[in-house]
Formats: sequence, C-alpha cells, structure tokens
Amino acid sequence: MDSIQHLIGGLGTALTLQNLFLVIVGVTVGTLVGVLPGLGPSATLALLLPITMGFPPEGTLIMMAGLYYGAKYGGSTTAILLNIPGEAASVMTTLDGYALAKQGRAGPALGIAAISSFIAGIVGVIGLTLFAPVVAGLAIKFGPPEMFGLMMFGLTTIILLAGESVLKGLLAAALGLLLSTIGSDVVSGQARFVFGQIELLDGIDFIIVAVALFAVTEVLANVGRPGESEIFTAPTKFREMLPSRQDMKDSRFAFGQSSVIGFFVGCLPGAGSTIASFISYGVQKKFSPNKDKFGKGAIDGVAAPEGANNSETGGAMVPLLTLGIPGSASTAIMLAALILYGFQPGPQLFAEQSDLVWALIASMFVGNVICVILNLPLVPLFASILKLPYVYLYPLILVISLIGVYALSFSEYDLIIFLAFIVLGYLLRLGDVPIAPLVLAFVLGPMAERSLSQSLVISNGNPLILIERPIAAVLLTLAVALFIASVVGRGDHVRKKVLEEEL
Repeated sequence: MDSIQHLIGGLGTALTLQNLFLVIVGVTVGTLVGVLPGLGPSATLALLLPITMGFPPEGTLIMMAGLYYGAKYGGSTTAILLNIPGEAASVMTTLDGYALAKQGRAGPALGIAAISSFIAGIVGVIGLTLFAPVVAGLAIKFGPPEMFGLMMFGLTTIILLAGESVLKGLLAAALGLLLSTIGSDVVSGQARFVFGQIELLDGIDFIIVAVALFAVTEVLANVGRPGESEIFTAPTKFREMLPSRQDMKDSRFAFGQSSVIGFFVGCLPGAGSTIASFISYGVQKKFSPNKDKFGKGAIDGVAAPEGANNSETGGAMVPLLTLGIPGSASTAIMLAALILYGFQPGPQLFAEQSDLVWALIASMFVGNVICVILNLPLVPLFASILKLPYVYLYPLILVISLIGVYALSFSEYDLIIFLAFIVLGYLLRLGDVPIAPLVLAFVLGPMAERSLSQSLVISNGNPLILIERPIAAVLLTLAVALFIASVVGRGDHVRKKVLEEEL
C-alpha cells in the first residue's frame, strides 16, 4: 500500500504543466529517434544531457525517461515498413513485420506493435512499482556465470530461426560468431582479425551489419526480380490499418509472456532489450498455434519482441534506482544525470529522494499512455509510405540506410564495410541462407564470450563454475532442453511435411 500512496503522490508531480510538457517532448523526440537508424536513444540522451541541466532534476529525468521508451516505440516503424532495424532489439520485429507489410498488412503490424508496447510497458512499470527491491536482490546474484547461461539460452533460438535448413542456419550462426570476434579481445586486449586496420579495433558496429543485411539486401533482391512493378499492397481503408479481433486473439499469449520476460531480463544489468526480444520471440514461436507463419507474417511474431523491448525499460530502472547499476547505455546516461545533480543511486535513494523517484516512476505511466496516443493515430500515415511506387521507395530506403550508417562515426571506412556486408548479404540471399541466425550470433557472441572469460577468471580457469552455481546451471539446462526440443520438433515437422507431399 505504501507503494500505491507514493505513486499517487508522484502522479501529482508528473502531471504538473511543466513536467507533462517535458514528458511529451521526450516521447516525441524519442519516437523520431527510434525511426532513424543509427542515432539511438543513448547518443541522443548524451547530446541532451548538457542542455537539460538547466531544468529541475525531476524534469530532466522525466524527459530522459520519455525519450528512452519513446525510442522503443518508434523503432518498430522502419523495421516493419522498410526492413531497417534501427537497433539490435528491432531485428526480430523485421522478420514478421516486414513480411506483413508486403502482404498489405503494414497497418495491423504497426498497430499491434504499439498496443503490445503499451501493455508490456505498463506491466514493466507496475513491476518496477511493486517489486523493485525484491527483484533487485535477485538481479545482484546474476554474475558472469549466470549471464553466460542466459546468453546460451538466447543462442538456442538459432534453431527456431534457421528456416527450412538447420545446417544453413547453423552455418550462418557460425559466420556471425566469427564476425563478432573482429576487434580487440575482451580480456587481453589483443587485436584479432583486424589485418592492420585500426578502424576495426572496436569491432564492427551492429547498425552496419543489420542495415546492410536486412534493408539493402532486400532492395537488391526485389529490384532483381524482372517483371514485378509492385512489391507492396498498401491498405486503403482505415479499418484495414488497425489489428482485427483475430489479431488481438492471436497475440494474447505474446502480450503476457513478453511483458514478463522483458521486465525480468531488463532487471539484469547488462542484458538489455536485445536479449529480451530474442528470447520472447523464440518462446512465442515455440508455443504459438501459428508457428508455421513465423518469418512469413505472424502477427504475434511482431507483438512478442515489441512487448519485451518495451517492458525492458521498466525492468532496466530497477538496478539503476535500487543498486546504482545501469543496465544499458541509455540508463548509464541517466545515472550520470543523477550524479551530476548530486544524487547517489542505490538502496537509500527511495528513502532519501522519495519524491524524485516516484515522480519518475509515475511519469513512465503517463509517458506510455502518451506514446500509444501518439503512435496509433499515425499508423495510417506511416502505412501510406508503402503507397509510394517502388522506384521512389527503394532509393528512399537506400538514402536512409546510408545516412544511418554514416552518422555512426562520420567515417568513410564504415561505408566501405557497409558495402562489403551488402555483397555478403546478397550472396547469402542467392544461396537461400537465413540472415537472422547470423545477426543473432553476431549480437550475442561477444556477450557470451565476455561472460565466459569473466567466469573463468573468477574460478581460476575452472569451467565447473558454470554448473556449480544454481541459477547458471538452471539456465544452461533450459538452453540444452530448448535446443533438443527444437531439433526434435523440427524433425517431426519435416517428416510430416514429406508425408503430406507424398500423399
């Protein structure tokens, strides 16, 4: 009951004219940032930090929080319409969102993304409100061995993303792991596979890989199809722009599981929305009655990653506010803002700065409502982009892609790497090799390597630490079980399909 009373008091602060205005500004800027690939919420927060120092502390944090989860909402737009994942967490949205757009269902895909984001975002903030101290106590027990187990659980979803051929999926994943090792070794700092190019010491940026392999490769593949003058079927009626009752019914489980998975993964320092969206998508595909549609236009394949992506924002606030540990680059900027104002995030923050903390939490409820009010009416406008003839649409995609890549570091070298991945992506498409496993392995590989290296350092090289700690052992067991179940299930599916063809 104390939490509810504090929340009501926080709502009074969050709904003042100035703070409400700052929430709206943060959400609007965040949505625009999410639409543009390469910019990202963390970079924008860093740019805004000096400007916001003139506001009261609660106003600054409220606007930053609005920008943070506003960007999560906006990230689905280009992922669905243009096959451009603006950040790693949006990769899973492209798989079914873009397929739905090509089927003339861009409106329902955008609508279900906004609705799932709203439901999961509210659940995440409720979790922050009610369970923050308890969950923080569990999160602090997550060390490198437990994080390695979580990474392995995420990597097992490669089987679910492998398409028709498991072998091709595993080969793509192996290539992704190899590409993720380019740069400096996480422990020794030794350069690996850089071939004397200092630009590669920091590795290859995810945006370069994702935009090249998803957006530009799709453009090249479609342009290469002779005789096709229309790739997209744009919706024309308003009722076609929003999810149907069946869409909502199909997404019910996705709303629930993504909310829970996103919140708890967000509570783990260093895990982030990428892991949450990958795991949520894998869980949804495993248990969905429409699993055959995944990758081809499953509406719950959009709801699951988008929900986890947004529920993670509430979870990420738990270690930030209760332990002073940022779970992502964006929350690290917010931690810097708290410190600059003279506050010390940690166990005493709720007691010593109760008004500030509860105003921030309350503003997240308000911000989620504003996000859905802002995004749902824009669905017809966003969907109308697909009415553009492809001779105009595809150059637009290329321009957005080039701007997003060049904006990373304003380096011509990034454009050269970008071109190399475009060629790689096109060759993979010609060989019918799935791209999603490559990107999944590319993102999770460095995290798994870092966690494994840290675990071995802690144990003086004894690998048994990975199974001696209960949480790590449970996660590894779940990873093995999911891998076996996925392989067996895929074998049954293939046998059933062969039998149907013979009949």
